[in-house]
Amino acid sequence: MEVTRQSFFEGIKLAKEGNHLFEISAAIQDYVESFGYSVVRDLVGHGIGTHLHEDPQIPNFRQKGRGLKLQAGMTLAVEPMVNAGSYDVEWLDDDWTVVTEDGSLSAHYENTILITKDGCEILTLLPEEQKTGVSDAEK
Repeated sequence: MEVTRQSFFEGIKLAKEGNHLFEISAAIQDYVESFGYSVVRDLVGHGIGTHLHEDPQIPNFRQKGRGLKLQAGMTLAVEPMVNAGSYDVEWLDDDWTVVTEDGSLSAHYENTILITKDGCEILTLLPEEQKTGVSDAEK
């Protein structure tokens, strides 16, 4: 769980105007795989706008190319999903529940960010959590 959570913070270090979207993706994957875990390929983060799930898709794994250039004002849901085993997942018959194909443990961590000229603002954390990355509940 901690690797999943920290992979989010590693990714958003690159979330600022002028950088490219897939730099976030690569940073997440590099961090996760350095601990021997895998990143789910079938589920991704997404843009936030007038609808909950919008383009662009935000994979949590390395992509060919650099992806679109980030612009101040973009709002994105970055949500690493990390498996202890293979990155393969499957949907159960309810078409909602997702499980690892090999039965390994999995973790998911998500926040919505606003791209700024100097970095990003995490919109879904309290200000004290943004500084430390730790909530009062986790202390």
